Amino acid sequence: MISAHDLSPAELAALLAFHADAGVEWLLEEEPVDRFAEFEAMKAARSNARTATASNRAEAPATQPAARQTAAAAPPQSRENRAPAPAVSAPAVAIPDAQAIEEARFAAESARSLAELRVAMEGFAGCNLRNSARNLVFAEGDSASGIMVVGPMPYADDDRDGQPFAFAGRLGEMLTRMLAGIGLARENVLLSNVVPWRPPGNRVPTAREADICRPFIERQIALAEPKHLLLLGNFTARFFFGGSDTIHQLRGEWRELPIGGITVPTLATLHPQDLVTAPVNKRFAWQDLLAFKARIHG
Repeated sequence: MISAHDLSPAELAALLAFHADAGVEWLLEEEPVDRFAEFEAMKAARSNARTATASNRAEAPATQPAARQTAAAAPPQSRENRAPAPAVSAPAVAIPDAQAIEEARFAAESARSLAELRVAMEGFAGCNLRNSARNLVFAEGDSASGIMVVGPMPYADDDRDGQPFAFAGRLGEMLTRMLAGIGLARENVLLSNVVPWRPPGNRVPTAREADICRPFIERQIALAEPKHLLLLGNFTARFFFGGSDTIHQLRGEWRELPIGGITVPTLATLHPQDLVTAPVNKRFAWQDLLAFKARIHG
């Protein structure tokens, strides 16, 4: 086992980032646990169980006839007289429902500014994702720029820093380079996500989780009133456009998106994660970004 004292700060940060990406939330128990002692105790218990089983088998021939006589003498039980099997209680699971969606819609529509909307979302308890997330990741940047960029959900770095496309994260750095390529600085656009809480292990949000978060992202767009909207990734494009097409089928085509009482020219492109995992996608994203640049400067 490698001690943390043997790692450099960079190596330790990389190790912690790996655990966070894997969904590990806690690295230590509240009390120290001797795993070696636990293992030895388990071995001893299994050995004792095997010895007891062997002894019972050796005694079984002598006691078997008496057991059979007792069983034969006992009157058969009807189904009505049989004792009911003990009920197995299922673990409590927070399942979002229609009421949670209505509460989200009410909270979102009651907000008259992005600041009020953030407060409303911080107090909202109807989405189970907030129970495992570290932070609410709310919209950040220049809401008056007329340009809004929306991704699917926060990743580990975003959840840690409470910032969409965290600048210190790998995906945040990629997005910064994507925007810089067409003359945009990340602080001069409004960045946000469809889902404001990180799903455990970076899994894709469920349809119900997306339905609960829909009023919040739609209200963000309505309050910011962007003139151009850039959607990142498969999940985000399907969320706003509907259907089951992939991002490669939805990207690069301008659409008029009606949302929150306004209509916003919207373009979908690949997510920074798509470019990191498959660099060949950079050429497609670059084509989309050039189209976005031509439209916002047109």
